[in-house]
Amino acid sequence: MVRGSLTNQSMGYPADARLLIVNADDFGMCHAVNEAIVGALKAGIVRSTSLMVPCPSASQAIRFLSDHPEVPFGVHLTAISDSVTNRWRPMSAAEEVPSLLDKAGYFYDFDHMPEFMARVRLDELEMEFRAQIEVLLAAGLQPTHLDWHSLRIRDRADIFEVMFRLAREYGLALRIAGRSSSEMLRSQGLPSHDHDVLDSYLLDPATKAARFAELLRALPIGLSEWAVHPGFDSPELLALEPGGNHIRQADLDFLTSQEAQDIVREEGIVLLDYRALQAAWKAE
Repeated sequence: MVRGSLTNQSMGYPADARLLIVNADDFGMCHAVNEAIVGALKAGIVRSTSLMVPCPSASQAIRFLSDHPEVPFGVHLTAISDSVTNRWRPMSAAEEVPSLLDKAGYFYDFDHMPEFMARVRLDELEMEFRAQIEVLLAAGLQPTHLDWHSLRIRDRADIFEVMFRLAREYGLALRIAGRSSSEMLRSQGLPSHDHDVLDSYLLDPATKAARFAELLRALPIGLSEWAVHPGFDSPELLALEPGGNHIRQADLDFLTSQEAQDIVREEGIVLLDYRALQAAWKAE
C-alpha cells in the first residue's frame, strides 16, 4: 500500500489522498459510443475522455469538444482496429505507413496484433500518431494527454518511448503501461500513476456494477485511473461489436448511477482529469 504519494504532493494534494481519474475511452468510434460518453460526462463520475481520430464518428466528437472547451480530453492513439467488422484506416498516406496496414489497407485488427507487432516500424508509427495529434490541433483543440487504443505494449518499451517523446514534445501527460512505465517516468522526475490503470473492458459485465463499487470502496491512497468504455446497446453498436455482450452498456449504467456518486462522496475520493498531471509535467 502506498503510505504517501509523491504524485499527490506534486499535484497539490495531501499525500494520503485517494485520487481517481475516470477517463472514457473510444470517443469518436461510433454514434452510440459518442452519445454515451457525452451523457457520462454530463451526469456521472467520468471526468475526461479520449478521442479516436481515424474513426467514422470522430468529426461528431470534435464538434462536441469544440462546443465544450471545458471538457478535458486526450488523444486515443489508434493503430489497431477492433475487428473485421470495425476497422479503420490511417490519417497518414497509406504509402507512408505500410508497416501499419494489412493487405486491404486497414490497421491490423486485434486478433492479428502479433503480426502487427512483428512488423511495425517505429518511424511509421510515430508519423501516424503525430498525424492524429495534428488533426486535433488544426481543429483548434487542446488535448491534455496521450493514451492508446487496444495496443498491448507492456513488453514494448520502444513503442511506449515513441508515445513518451510525443507527449513531451506536445506538452501532454501520458497514460502508463504497467509498473515499469511508471517507474521510468518517475526516474525522470515526472509524476505518474501510483497504481496500474484499470481497463473496464476486462471486467465481467454480469457482475461489473458490484465490482466497480467494490473497487471504489477499496481505492488505495495515491493516483489511480480507470479507463472506461461507455456505450449504448443500440443496433449500431451491437452490429459493430456482436461479441461485446453488453460490456459498454454496463459501464454506462454504473458510471451514471447514484450509487457511484454516493460511494465517491462517502469515501472522500477526489475525481480528477489529466490536466492535473499535465500541469505537473509542465512544471518539471
